[in-house]
Amino acid sequence: MSVNKVIILGRVGANPEVKYMPSGNAVVNLSIATNRKFKNQDTGSYEDKTEWHRVVFFNKPAETIGQYVKKGQQLYVEGRLQTRKWQDKDGVEKYSTDIISDNFTFIGSKSDNQEFENSSPQNNETFDQSIPSTSDDDIPF
Repeated sequence: MSVNKVIILGRVGANPEVKYMPSGNAVVNLSIATNRKFKNQDTGSYEDKTEWHRVVFFNKPAETIGQYVKKGQQLYVEGRLQTRKWQDKDGVEKYSTDIISDNFTFIGSKSDNQEFENSSPQNNETFDQSIPSTSDDDIPF
């Protein structure tokens, strides 16, 4: 038995564009940024590391993403990894690993997403998606 399951929660890097295959099926390719905070062992300071993920949606989910998702919006995505191989114009073999999504959820309110778009940095490299720390006083039980 094996499992090929991916779950990410991140911010959309650009407004989606719905394209249609010759069969008429809709497809959307998105880049979603996730980040993690870690302690630099040399300096002792905390740093953010951003990772970009290619996510592909097909058919009705692709149309929904195209209609409602905007740059900067948080998106929860579930899917599977799929690696493609192709040759570039110089004949060099290239590889790309995508997340083929079978489930997604919009995260945050519309005002949160607009606020992010208005305050996002130009290079889209710093997204603080870390979970806020909680003290024992914040736990309700």
